[in-house]
Amino acid sequence: MVLGNVFLSPLALLALLTAVPVILLYLIRPDPNEIDLPTLRFLNDERGEDASNPLLERLSRSLLLLLQLAVLILLVTSLATPYTLVSEAETVEETVIVVDGSASMGTEDGGTTRFARAVDSARDATSTTTSVVFVGREGDVRVRGGTADEARRALGDMRVTDVSGDLRDGIAQASAVAGENARVVVFSDFADDGGWEDAVESARARGLLVDLRQFAGGGDDNVGIVDQSFTGAEVTFTVKNYGESDVERTLSLGNQEQTLSLGSGDVTTATFAVPTGGGTATLSPGDSFDTDDTVAIAAPEEATIDVLLLTNDRNQYLSTALSVVPEVDLTVRSPPANVDEAYDVVVYSNIESGRLLRGNVEDGTQALERGGGVVVQAQEGMPNRYPELLPVDLGESVDGTSIGGVAGDELTRDINFPPPERAFTAEPENGTRTLVGLTDGSPLIATAEQSNGRVLYYGYMEDTSSFKYNYQYPVFWKRAMFYLAGRDPLPELNRPAGDVLRFAEEQTVTTPSGEVTTRNIRLDQTGFYEVGSRRYGVSLTSESESAVVAEPLESRDQSVVRGREEERRVPDPFTEWVVLGALGMSVVELGYLRRRGDL
Repeated sequence: MVLGNVFLSPLALLALLTAVPVILLYLIRPDPNEIDLPTLRFLNDERGEDASNPLLERLSRSLLLLLQLAVLILLVTSLATPYTLVSEAETVEETVIVVDGSASMGTEDGGTTRFARAVDSARDATSTTTSVVFVGREGDVRVRGGTADEARRALGDMRVTDVSGDLRDGIAQASAVAGENARVVVFSDFADDGGWEDAVESARARGLLVDLRQFAGGGDDNVGIVDQSFTGAEVTFTVKNYGESDVERTLSLGNQEQTLSLGSGDVTTATFAVPTGGGTATLSPGDSFDTDDTVAIAAPEEATIDVLLLTNDRNQYLSTALSVVPEVDLTVRSPPANVDEAYDVVVYSNIESGRLLRGNVEDGTQALERGGGVVVQAQEGMPNRYPELLPVDLGESVDGTSIGGVAGDELTRDINFPPPERAFTAEPENGTRTLVGLTDGSPLIATAEQSNGRVLYYGYMEDTSSFKYNYQYPVFWKRAMFYLAGRDPLPELNRPAGDVLRFAEEQTVTTPSGEVTTRNIRLDQTGFYEVGSRRYGVSLTSESESAVVAEPLESRDQSVVRGREEERRVPDPFTEWVVLGALGMSVVELGYLRRRGDL
């Protein structure tokens, strides 16, 4: 046997040559003098035996030599570092645990979920130094270089999310956290097709040991809602059958329901009217992955925005743009006119001088007090009652102005505003925000908060504006109506799981699991979130995440996956055991010397 197969430092065995002087010392030392004592001879004769046994005497004298040689040999052997080959996983002292907490890990199998089984297994993978990375929408380092107990506590606090996760990011985070020669253990169903194999390969290229533990039972019966889209006051759901059998499901929302028949791999749609105040769409009967069986739909308590347009020329372009918005219930009146109804938004456009009544202005102020909005459109010969509503101080009208800048705002996003042929010079009042400005700094479109509501100054004069011919013209007015009425469009109120709500200042948010106070919150649970008077619906509508049946690791590219657990044989020195043996022999030697009377 080659010494290198047994010792890491075989040259240290040369130190065994030190045994030669010890043996020579024993060979050249003189024999002890023998003295014949009559009394002892008398005793031996009395017992009838000879006290001198040459064989035993030689063994007694050489036993000490054997003990000393044993100590010497063991010490030299320890210097040569003897080892045995073991799995590398048995030698690492630092472990980085990656736990997949994406929605598909909530799939039930055998009365428990994939996630619960993964966490139980992860508790047994801790080592002396352990880091923990949790994978939701992205990797999150929960413990960095902690103890095994700290890692187990972090694992116990984990909960599976309802988001479409990024396992690649989690493995990359683990690789960044791991020290040299660390082990990375990934607990996942590996249903994520986001390129996690590349992250595994990169980690191994760094010399890290990467173990892959798959938990992929159940899910072969999944039928889920994989998309939702809003058109006006209606919502359309897309349902897909991921199973291998033909199925029949009932999709319901409020008091509406439809029966859907789907073959294996089929996709179908169903359209419902959005109930006032929203509701929960439910696909029944359920299956082993229930996260995509429900969709939370948030909607305003009032289905429509009641808009009053006060104008003396009918204002064909503006009235058409408002009337094509499905959520807008438009009423047109020509001043002087008494209005008895209450409206969410009042629009003043092209009103003849002297025909605007005090009561017409009060219609706007009352809308503001109720939390609604007011629009004032610029015109030649502005009525003298407008200053009570306007958020700007108007000057003279001038020709040939140009757009000076457009603020980043939801009202103006992705809209190209043409320069007006004629516009007013103006100065914004305190609290007024200029959304579209002219080159001289005058606001062309501006907003401000008044009372409990919002005011919009629209500086385009209808007769001299080309914006009314632009296809983005009705888009702007739709956004303006929702903004002024204090309403969010349905797509804004209904968010995908994993999205983030951000606020200008700390807000108390009621989540599906309780209240939190924060400036931003990640929507990692499905259900309803309430912030003040707003209610958001959060759902998992992801075709890729609903594909919960994962390909077994054994069938993937073995050059990347290398089976469920990567096995490499590495030397495991047992020097400390050899040293302990040498110390044990030293103790025996001392005991022998004491027994012989030399100590």
